[in-house]
Amino acid sequence: MGSADSKLNFRKAVIQLTTKTQPVEATDDAFWDQFWADTATSVQDVFALVPAAEIRAVREESPSNLATLCYKAVEKLVQGAESGCHTEKERQIVLNCCRLLTRILPYIFEDPDWRGFFWSTVPGAGRGGGDEDDENARPLAESLLLAVTDLLFCPDFTVQSHRRNTVDTAEDIHSIDSCEYIWEAGVGFAHSPQPNYIHDLNRTELLKLLLTCFSEAMYLPPSSDSSNTNPWVQFFCSTENRHALPLFTSLLNIVCAYDPVGYGIPYNHLLFSDYREPLVEEAAQVLIVTLDYDSSTSSSPTVDGTTTGTAMDDVDPPGPDNLFVNYLSRIHREEDFQFILKGVARLLSNPLVQTYLPNSAKKIQFHQELLVLFWKLCDFNKKFLFFVLKSSDVLDILVPILYFLNDARADQSRVGLMHIGVFILLLLSGERNFGVRLNKPYSVRVPMDIPVFTGTHADLLIIVFHKIITSGHQRLQPLFDCLLTIVVNVSPYLKSLSMVAANKLLHLLEAFSTTWFLFSAIQNHHLVFFLLEVFNNIIQYQFDGNSNLVYAVIRKRNVFHQLANLPTDSQSIQKALQRKKKTPEPISRTNSQDGVSMEGSRPAAPAEPGTLKTSLVATPGIDKLTEKSQVSEDGTMRSLEPEASQLSPEGNPPAALSDGEPWSGEASHSRRDRRRLSSASSSGQWTPTPDWVMSWKSKLPLQTIMRLLQVLVPQVEKICIDKGLTDESEILKFLQHGTLVGLLPVPHPILIRKYQANSGTAMWFRTYMWGVIYLRNVDPPIWYDTDVKLFEIQRV
Repeated sequence: MGSADSKLNFRKAVIQLTTKTQPVEATDDAFWDQFWADTATSVQDVFALVPAAEIRAVREESPSNLATLCYKAVEKLVQGAESGCHTEKERQIVLNCCRLLTRILPYIFEDPDWRGFFWSTVPGAGRGGGDEDDENARPLAESLLLAVTDLLFCPDFTVQSHRRNTVDTAEDIHSIDSCEYIWEAGVGFAHSPQPNYIHDLNRTELLKLLLTCFSEAMYLPPSSDSSNTNPWVQFFCSTENRHALPLFTSLLNIVCAYDPVGYGIPYNHLLFSDYREPLVEEAAQVLIVTLDYDSSTSSSPTVDGTTTGTAMDDVDPPGPDNLFVNYLSRIHREEDFQFILKGVARLLSNPLVQTYLPNSAKKIQFHQELLVLFWKLCDFNKKFLFFVLKSSDVLDILVPILYFLNDARADQSRVGLMHIGVFILLLLSGERNFGVRLNKPYSVRVPMDIPVFTGTHADLLIIVFHKIITSGHQRLQPLFDCLLTIVVNVSPYLKSLSMVAANKLLHLLEAFSTTWFLFSAIQNHHLVFFLLEVFNNIIQYQFDGNSNLVYAVIRKRNVFHQLANLPTDSQSIQKALQRKKKTPEPISRTNSQDGVSMEGSRPAAPAEPGTLKTSLVATPGIDKLTEKSQVSEDGTMRSLEPEASQLSPEGNPPAALSDGEPWSGEASHSRRDRRRLSSASSSGQWTPTPDWVMSWKSKLPLQTIMRLLQVLVPQVEKICIDKGLTDESEILKFLQHGTLVGLLPVPHPILIRKYQANSGTAMWFRTYMWGVIYLRNVDPPIWYDTDVKLFEIQRV
């Protein structure tokens, strides 16, 4: 039958279904088979021929027919899985049912009355088949998931058959060991099967259906209760799924082994269609959804078992019931870590390669899914995190992240990407090794819209962060705390900042210490505390190599003097706020000596009008995101958080709206004290008071810098007068050989703020991840125009 006839017949069946007012019997195979038996429709056809309005009409007006359609389609998948799909016709039926269910499921999920439908049992669909007692019956959802997992390891349909002879002795799908059919070499599997694009296409369709099953999460509003697990994911990742391990391994390996350059032939993507990429995207999306797990509520799934010969630690931790999270947390072999890290780094760098070798490789679009995957790996598997930081390979992850952050900074539709990039860097910065690695010289010349500089990866990080703060979208303001926390965390280890980076840090201090900025919001002074902490860490612990920074501090010494003499009387406060009304610019962008941007770079562009974006829930304040640890002499860390419980008053507003407790060198006041210190005016608006300014001004950690200025400024001035110097190279030479040993206050202990898992970030990741998946699935548009509740879809 031609494909036009086939489409026509399928459309006729749909029309019959929507116009029938009477229930059609489940036994009426002649009617139901029209939907899958004789048609050859692509998934795009199914979406075009089954309009949303008609699905909703059947749902409202003949619910029993919609129920029967779903039930019959699942039944066909179960039969296909049972038989092993040996004939072309059976395969076609399975794919047609797969496409139809992908189309219909979102409309089942959007109606609360239907949501339980797939979790109800269907009479006669017992676990052992036949008409047994109904307590033995499986819910439809379970039958569907088990059939799909069987079909994902179906010889000659989704995996290469290991038998070479005729169909008679075809493998029995129930006796095969699917661990021998893992899709790609990598973790726990050494053999790379011959690529087969038909298998890739079939896997992609089945994974699309899985993702659609899991997407019930999109139809529930965000809740702070992270315990509501997704029942589809929960069952799929449980011991009920006998293919859990090979499937987890297949998905992970297919993603990490993917090389868009394609067998080392540049430009080949212009000649050949790549069947692997859609599969890799689908695999990445299914993988991150199965790993949606709130680690803050459980004992951490990380174990430190002994190394054994298997890919997973044998010491069975009392880990999470979610087997995918469990397996991920137990990978421990160095070669597996190397394979994962190299794969993720290669794929994240792909868009950068585009900039200096245009068209040399196919440009991939799933970097956001990769960042979520990398986050999960580091969060759930501490051994992986330590492996990443053990060598300078971590810089192969850092540079692409800084590239994305810089590129997306002005684009409000990419605020989610900005957040996950910063979260990953915050997580890494809690480990000493990250700061140490940043001292490696930066020589890669990826064209980026930043000033040209010669220096280290630390310089690159500071310059990009400065660019985000001074020229990013205003929605990024909640990230300033995070960005500066990262700089504080790495500062004690930075051996030598370039002059460009040193000037950027001082420009930030200048911008953040203007009186109108300090007095215009209750937490703005935190940013000054962070920057002072950065300068103190570098002066106390890395003075010798940092003459550029010391010189910059001396040149801008008036900023420190102004801070020390900050006015606290009502009149000055009012005057500063008047000035703010005239200059609403968030941060002065002038006099930041930006110099020339790198050659070949394009300025960061705002979102195109009309771009779709999804809303995100608020992220927790930095005080909830991190916990303070003190670094001892021997480099070990000790948590400083026992008093935290008294700090946080009960009944906090959502964290992003809360003031965030002050925390830096400034001891925390309880909320009550702060309310007393800063009067709330009748409109409920906060207004700064002299007491409030005094309360934190007295704690500004300026002693070290004031002492440095006291010692060095007269010496530098003397050189200038003696030698009639205006040349900074002489002064820098003097500062390089100078020493402050014995002249500075006793060094303060190093404080690191380490990321800590919490349910607020777990919810943020869930909304971000599903938002990305919603927007990236446009062909076919699986969820488009359905009544999604987890986020709002907005147009720029």
